[in-house]
Amino acid sequence: MTSAREIPVARTPPGGYGEPNPDRYARVMPDPILAGCSDPLVDGAPDLRGSWRAVDVRVNGDPMPPGEPMWRHVERIEQAGSRVVVTSGGIVHDFLSCDGTDENGVHDVMASDFTTPVVVAASYEAGVLVLRPSGLPGIEVRRWREGDQMVWEYSTAFTMRLECVDEGDTSTDPH
Repeated sequence: MTSAREIPVARTPPGGYGEPNPDRYARVMPDPILAGCSDPLVDGAPDLRGSWRAVDVRVNGDPMPPGEPMWRHVERIEQAGSRVVVTSGGIVHDFLSCDGTDENGVHDVMASDFTTPVVVAASYEAGVLVLRPSGLPGIEVRRWREGDQMVWEYSTAFTMRLECVDEGDTSTDPH
């Protein structure tokens, strides 16, 4: 089996993955990056592996209006050892290690335009995957498990609950 450290870091391709489409949530995902890794998850890492889809999206505690694109959000999370790869909406964010450093974090582009550079450090803290974008003090993006659901808290912008639609390595959007 292959170790997560032996697999090259993945990046979002120019223009995002999949066919360009007005609904970026409908893009077909690339093949999994960490398929076949033999590394067990590090201690303290929540098991977020699988493909997830939104079942509840809230802003300031109120449901986001029906029809908003975030209701169609689907993401795939891969984990092996201390490495995490989040694939969704045209982007591939590959954290080489969740050690809290920019060096081993994401060096990629924002999903909003597929061109604006982003650097994000990741760490596991009390069973939560915590992402901290470089240059934005106080901003945190957090993911954790609550029972069968994953909670994704994007700083003060929104909180989303997601259900797992496939616990294995998948390469396509389940919608």
